[in-house]
Amino acid sequence: MKIIIAGTGEVGFHLSKLLAQEEHDIVIIDNNEKALERASKNLDVSTIKGDATSLRVLENARAGRCDLLIAVTSSQQVNILACTMAKSFGVKKCIARISNTELLHKKDTFDLESIGIDKVIYPEILGASEIKTLLKESAATDTVEFDKGLLHLMGIMIDDNSSLKDKTLAETAHLNPDIDFTTVAIVRDIEGEIKNETIIPRSNNIFKKGDHAYFVAKSNQGIDRVLSLTGKKHASIKNIMIYGGSDLAYITAKHLSKKYNIKLICEDRENCEKLADNLPNVMVLNGNGADVNFLMDEGLDEMDAFLALSNETEKNILASLAAKESGVKKTISQVENIDYIPLAQNMGVNTTINIKYLAANFIFKYIREDEVINFTLLQGVDAEVVEVEVKENSEALTNKLKDLDFPKSGVVGGVIRNNKPLLPRGDFEFEVKDRVIIVSKHESLHSIESMFK
Repeated sequence: MKIIIAGTGEVGFHLSKLLAQEEHDIVIIDNNEKALERASKNLDVSTIKGDATSLRVLENARAGRCDLLIAVTSSQQVNILACTMAKSFGVKKCIARISNTELLHKKDTFDLESIGIDKVIYPEILGASEIKTLLKESAATDTVEFDKGLLHLMGIMIDDNSSLKDKTLAETAHLNPDIDFTTVAIVRDIEGEIKNETIIPRSNNIFKKGDHAYFVAKSNQGIDRVLSLTGKKHASIKNIMIYGGSDLAYITAKHLSKKYNIKLICEDRENCEKLADNLPNVMVLNGNGADVNFLMDEGLDEMDAFLALSNETEKNILASLAAKESGVKKTISQVENIDYIPLAQNMGVNTTINIKYLAANFIFKYIREDEVINFTLLQGVDAEVVEVEVKENSEALTNKLKDLDFPKSGVVGGVIRNNKPLLPRGDFEFEVKDRVIIVSKHESLHSIESMFK
């Protein structure tokens, strides 16, 4: 597929990286020469310096032969106009990043497709939705639901309270007699480095203190079993403190205030007044969210969750760590730079969120929607999660799971069959229309997917 990406900020760069790995023909357009140099140096892409709303630039990018244009610059106006112009060149599909929620909610009166936009993306809304999901299970650092919650993928930190610590998967098998969960990945800090190591575990792999372990678990009993073995507890969330005056903080507070008691801390007085006017069900306070004394005076130790959602990563991390030290059950920190996510996790931040990462993943999922049912990338994890359907005449139908030539860098996490969750072991036999959840490193993902086509 030939794809033009307008904008090479964090969204554009991360998306370009994902798509280039899929061997698509990528052309990036941007006015920022340094950003283009970064992309050209690190990615297998072509670059063009210029404005995506320029006829000359679009001609140079051969827009007339393009299958898809993705406009993810920081300017909504540029993104909309770039899509409109691209369609006039004959581009088949266009995706635009927007910042005006009215365009999302006024679909009946304003037809985006009529001006050339096939799909819109609003990163802040994606972020708010992700936070809402993460709050459902406070003990987990990550959570993904499959088929309306029949199976859950959840991330848990291994600490001294875990019954799994210092044991192999084989040694802990007896703790899972009813096969309520499957361990699908272990993320481990590499001593002396910022990055982490992702392990697709086998029976001889050991759970170590500080590991970030990922499990696919059945709803209710599986989740309960994982939490019990890792020394975690269900905790109801009622009171939430949000730090930040960002768009993400505002949208999140607006969504959550329907269900939770919200306090929002904002440093800018003028912005505080605006937020207070637009959030009648939220207590808005003017103050420094990185000042622990201020936070304690405002009842930090009485909160069930703390969300650090300012645009300053360092302050978010420090505020989250302070909240954790104060006994807050769930902390979520917005990390602007994707490269900082492993560092934040290694420092002890419960959960990180990056809306640009979510935006790139959303677009990538949209591009692959004809190939897979679901697609997820976990932040800080060097592995991809896909859900595929078993087709007639697929290789998977001819062998038991243990007899398939399955790469060691991938694992079947679970199967949905006739609306029932299954956790396969070696003797498992697949059936047509099974929905298979795969966790795999990128290099082996396509070969695994092909087994089920």
